[in-house]
Amino acid sequence: MTKNIHITRETLSIDACRSLIAAPKNGGECFFVGTVRNVTKGERVEKLVFEAYEPMAIKEMHKIADTTLLNYEASTVVIHHRIGELHIGEIPVIIAVGAPHRDAAFKACRFAIDTLKETVPIWKKEFLESGEVWVSAHP
Repeated sequence: MTKNIHITRETLSIDACRSLIAAPKNGGECFFVGTVRNVTKGERVEKLVFEAYEPMAIKEMHKIADTTLLNYEASTVVIHHRIGELHIGEIPVIIAVGAPHRDAAFKACRFAIDTLKETVPIWKKEFLESGEVWVSAHP
C-alpha cells in the first residue's frame, strides 16, 4: 500500500497521478479531478485563489490517505492539491485511487475527496463579477 501527497503552486497532471497508481494488482483506477468552473450560483467566476496552512494540510492529507488505504481496500492513494491563483479550466485538486476492484476504487475516491473538503485547511477565494468572497468547502 502506497500513498503520494503533494501541495504545489505548479500545474497538476492527471497523467502523473495515473502513473503513481498504475499497477498490475489494480483492476480499478478511480479519479476525482476538480476543475475551476466559470459560473457559481449563477454568477460568472473570474478566477479562484487557494490558500493553505501547509504543514497541517499535509498532515491531514496523509491521515486521509492512511484511512483510505486501511478501510477501503485501496492499494494506492494519490492526493495532489494546488494553491495560488487558478483560472477557468485549471485543476486545483486530483484524487487518484488504485484498487483491486472498481467498487473499492469508487468508494475510496469518494471518501478521500469528501474528507479532504471537510478536514484539510485549504481555503478558496472566489473572484466574481460582483466582488471577492471566501467560500466554505461545503456547497
